[in-house]
Amino acid sequence: MREPLERFVTQTQPLVPEAERATSKWNLFWAGRGKKRSALDALAQLDRILADPRVVAISDALDQVPSAVDPGSYAPDQLWYDYEVDAASFNSLLSTVGGAGETDDLEASQGFIDPELRQKITAVPLDTSLMRATLRNYQVFGAQYAVHQERSILGDEMGLGKTVEALAVFAHMAARGQRRFMVVCPASVQMNWLKEIERHTQLTAYSLHGRDREATGRRWLRQGGVAVTTFTTLGSLRCIADADIAMLVVDEAHYAKNPDAKRSQRVKAVSDRAQRTLFLTGTPMENRVEEFRNLVGYLQPRVAARIDPSDGVAGAKAFRRAVAPVYLRRNQEDVLTELPDKIEVEDWVQLTRADEVEYRQAVVRRNLMAMRQAAYVSADSAKLERLTEIVEEALEDGLKVVVFSYFLGVLDTIHSRLGSAVAGVLTGSVPPATRQQLVDAYTHDREPSVMLSQIEAGGVGLNIQAASVVVLAEPQWKPSTEDQAIARAYRMGQIRKVQVHRILAKESVDDRMIEVQEQKRLLFDEYARKSDAKDADTRAVDGSLHRPADLDDPSISRGRRIIIAEQHRLGIDEHGDDARPEAPDHATR
Repeated sequence: MREPLERFVTQTQPLVPEAERATSKWNLFWAGRGKKRSALDALAQLDRILADPRVVAISDALDQVPSAVDPGSYAPDQLWYDYEVDAASFNSLLSTVGGAGETDDLEASQGFIDPELRQKITAVPLDTSLMRATLRNYQVFGAQYAVHQERSILGDEMGLGKTVEALAVFAHMAARGQRRFMVVCPASVQMNWLKEIERHTQLTAYSLHGRDREATGRRWLRQGGVAVTTFTTLGSLRCIADADIAMLVVDEAHYAKNPDAKRSQRVKAVSDRAQRTLFLTGTPMENRVEEFRNLVGYLQPRVAARIDPSDGVAGAKAFRRAVAPVYLRRNQEDVLTELPDKIEVEDWVQLTRADEVEYRQAVVRRNLMAMRQAAYVSADSAKLERLTEIVEEALEDGLKVVVFSYFLGVLDTIHSRLGSAVAGVLTGSVPPATRQQLVDAYTHDREPSVMLSQIEAGGVGLNIQAASVVVLAEPQWKPSTEDQAIARAYRMGQIRKVQVHRILAKESVDDRMIEVQEQKRLLFDEYARKSDAKDADTRAVDGSLHRPADLDDPSISRGRRIIIAEQHRLGIDEHGDDARPEAPDHATR
């Protein structure tokens, strides 16, 4: 209320002494003609000011103040619901009151970087005057890091608020007189960026996507603000050819890890022209250290040149020291103390006889995609039965569920089984704006329900903290894909214990997918997380005798090798014929 009240006082204070003469007929009678006219004019001006709708609104707001500050005016159920819907904002504000939810480990919250560099970063105060959001301490440091380092990667674990940290950098630079900022992101999260800019800052957001992108882009260049475009649209934008961009933010920057891809080349071209660049990615390295070095090379080639991708496990710490000038990462356990527990369960099921028949046929056809979906085809599906049990138990407990699958057909089968319990389905064909509307409706609905989602469509960018039960219908190629999906629910703002269920079938392609995942996860943990280096044994693809040599041939695609492994295990030769005698009942494996 301070600013509108100050304006009101500035307007009315000079008029009050003059108008006071008009409050007494006796004083007005004895006043001279000039003073009488002055008093009546002042009174009329006050009447006009008091009748102004903006002043009436101030008066109404002041009338509501006593009840607004009275705790008895609020229903506890409504307060709890308000907290549930936006717990991240509440907790951020609470953290500034008494450190609630903040870790005591300052070194962890600042990414374990060199003390000398840390001192230089924190020496420059962050201007948050154009921010509407309250930043937590680690977020302030993340924004300071990006400002000071100028060209860097923010690799905070998913769910820690990298978007808000990037917006804080924009707001800081805007407060210092900079005007043009740009975000490049996947199409699935563009709408979320536009909403977050409006919600958390006083900056103007522009969507450079669709038919009006060039006209909107020219308006952004004239007026300033934050332009948000997609990786695909970036290559066709003519308006930015010579644009002076104060800062570029690339969300999900690992999409640009391949320097030979056109998408990567477009990102690099814009990055080279921008005064500052910030890459955001919670998964900076998915397959090889070289991919991480590629990202660093776009930003600071000299640092990239010092990165040795041949470093073994013992070189992980040296690797992290080498990239400290360009890479900051904090994990959830480093900075958030109020985040509830996450319980991850592998729900292994035994394929039914009908499941085995479907699966064996898929292996005979050498169809990997069919192999991955085979456990959901039959009416007697063991996976579907277990998934239904998990969902029904969660709904009975009043919890919301989100189910992820790569396959539309699997989602259709699950939808048919769960029926009216499904609140919505997020797929690649659903426009990004509609996806956000579905999530918002799901979040604000007080009844427990289920959201179904293709993992590539809903597993990135969306915030689904309303769900506290996450079900992965089948394993994915990349651990990061699953981590991204889980992080839609297990992130800052989550107030309930999160249960993660992975539905897996024994003695099937799921075993092979898990083996592939474990090798990738080891690589990421050793180089990108702060955890100490550790040795690990790689599980063999198949432990039987007469192991096919092709299983260890890196020139053969992993998908093909998985098919070979399953054919070998099931006794099926390369031509799809059984190489073993028919086994009775379920012993075909």
